[in-house]
Amino acid sequence: MKNERLKVNEVAKRLNLSPKAVVNLLKELGFKERGYTSFVTAEEYEAIRRKIKEEEKLYTGKIEKKEEKKIEKKEPKVKLNDVKIQKSTPKIKKIEKKEPKISEKFKIEVTPFMTVSELAAAFDVLPADIIKACLKLGLIATINQRLDLDTIYLLADEFKKEITVKEEIPLEKKIIEVPLLPRPPVVTVIGHVDHGKTTLLDYIRNTKIAEKEVGRITQHVGVSVVNYKNEKIIFLDTPGHEAFTAMRARGIQVTDIAILVVAANEGVKPQTEEAINHARAAGVPIIVAITKIDLHDANPERVKAQLANYGVRVEGYGGDVIAVETSAYTGYGIDDLLDAILLISHTKELKAPFDGPGEGVVIDSRVDKGRGIIATILTKEGRIEKGDFFVCGDTYGKVRDIFDVIPDKFKRIEFSDPAHPCQIIGFSEIPEPGEKFIVVENEKIARELAQRRKLQKQSEKFKLQKKLTLQLIQEKIQKGETKELKIVLKADVMGSLEAIKHALEELSLEEIKIKIIHAGVGPITKSDILLAAASEAIVVGYHVGALSDAKEIAEQQRIEIRTYNIIYQAIDDIRAAMLGLLEEEKKEVLIGKAIVRKVFNIKGVGLVAGAFVLEGKIIRDGIVKVIRKDKEIFKGRITSLKRFKEDVKEVEANYECGIGIGGIEDLQEEDILECYTEE
Repeated sequence: MKNERLKVNEVAKRLNLSPKAVVNLLKELGFKERGYTSFVTAEEYEAIRRKIKEEEKLYTGKIEKKEEKKIEKKEPKVKLNDVKIQKSTPKIKKIEKKEPKISEKFKIEVTPFMTVSELAAAFDVLPADIIKACLKLGLIATINQRLDLDTIYLLADEFKKEITVKEEIPLEKKIIEVPLLPRPPVVTVIGHVDHGKTTLLDYIRNTKIAEKEVGRITQHVGVSVVNYKNEKIIFLDTPGHEAFTAMRARGIQVTDIAILVVAANEGVKPQTEEAINHARAAGVPIIVAITKIDLHDANPERVKAQLANYGVRVEGYGGDVIAVETSAYTGYGIDDLLDAILLISHTKELKAPFDGPGEGVVIDSRVDKGRGIIATILTKEGRIEKGDFFVCGDTYGKVRDIFDVIPDKFKRIEFSDPAHPCQIIGFSEIPEPGEKFIVVENEKIARELAQRRKLQKQSEKFKLQKKLTLQLIQEKIQKGETKELKIVLKADVMGSLEAIKHALEELSLEEIKIKIIHAGVGPITKSDILLAAASEAIVVGYHVGALSDAKEIAEQQRIEIRTYNIIYQAIDDIRAAMLGLLEEEKKEVLIGKAIVRKVFNIKGVGLVAGAFVLEGKIIRDGIVKVIRKDKEIFKGRITSLKRFKEDVKEVEANYECGIGIGGIEDLQEEDILECYTEE
């Protein structure tokens, strides 16, 4: 290909390699990094071919040497696919040898964060040998120092040992043969902020207290237990759908049933739609409670019709979702609502073991002046008793006291099981809501487990987490690890939202489906990020930005936010990811901000901003975003930058300048100009 230019994927076809292998080879040969749609020059193509031929010769030579020792063996044909290039080393010297597999029983079991002496015993070498090997790796270690898993792998390679990593917590997966018994349903009430969620719960609590039966109801901030028709119902009194989505992101499914509260006089609101999508993403059955039915402007039929537009089809409207009309003021429909909960509970046949070591979830935690740290625990299985040792997250302790969940009364109980949530005293540190609480055999195991988890947590802080990006999803699609591309979609107006939603859904193929798990109007919020984190989705914004707290959570949760001003750019990126053609994303870094003081319309040039640099610096050819009232209205390039009629490359903070922006048609005084570079 003398003067011919081919794309990476075309080169891959010619050389019988994967596009990823071509990209890696280019990088290892010292050429510029690129994506799968980039071009390869004739020089680069020839360099790749030479490298492959060298590897073939080396590989064939090794095979021939082996064949000399064997009698009447056919010389194997070397295929290009057999040549495995090691990605980790810049100079490729070794070809992966196919050695006989070592049986699992000959592999050495290791666990994360073993001490030097423990690893020495496992490897059957002296601790001094491990310490010397650590020094070679640039690590100063002592005999009792704990080693992370990466270091253990390197040491195993050094000592030529085959290792297998033992589960950190076999206790969590320990199976004990105990009978499964029916358990109460766990119910979360969700919906719009002022549609009567708390009032509804308060009415249920208060009426049951009025019946004056011992143990009829218990409650605390976090959990309420109601007896109805001799059956228990556990209500989670959380801040709403965000709370159980955050728990789901930790891999814990707490809720069995979601009560979606919608006011009969107001109908479906944006937060109602969010709640529907969060419940649907969690795979939780929904019961609709239409509240405020006693008001003169109540219109429950309108609410049912509205819900159908959001995929919640109630009975009588083409679906099987139960809808109950209620009034927390008169008590109308409350018993029907509780009957509906029991009906779904019986249908789901909820069961759990009531014996064996207890396991639960922290719902709430606080510090009490007289008693210390107290945690409210929802027991998922087994039995928690006074004196049990436990591990919870990266903390451990011993159950010193166990109480019912009656607020401030501290009524002691003998044990907690899936029918009895409890408050526990005995924590050394405040546990986070959503953490797993696990009973273990003794203090030694609890301490060891907590210590390992703490080290793991600290270790992860120093490791760069792999951000969930469109690029990463593309890789998963290529490897066959996922068949869905999940998206949380936000837009500025309903018309735009419907247009982009329809366009994205049209991209679905038989092999890969596009799934819009939530679509809404307005800026990207914290709730959107939590849903994306729990569902392994990316967030796409069209003509909208992200709120500051949403950006912060996205950074913590490593969730990618992609914003667009042109609909076709969004469609092209998603299509490219599905087909494996997406180029590696360039990161935009904010380097400066300026405010528009004056707008000039110059003939033949267009709009030019007379601006004052507020912070950082503005550079020529930089990316510019125009922000008006906290909303991004335009994105483009700085085409010219002047100071006192002279062209300049950059302007620092506290100086005035003239900024020309390519293609802009709407610019006003007080607009903020954000300048970015690409990395």
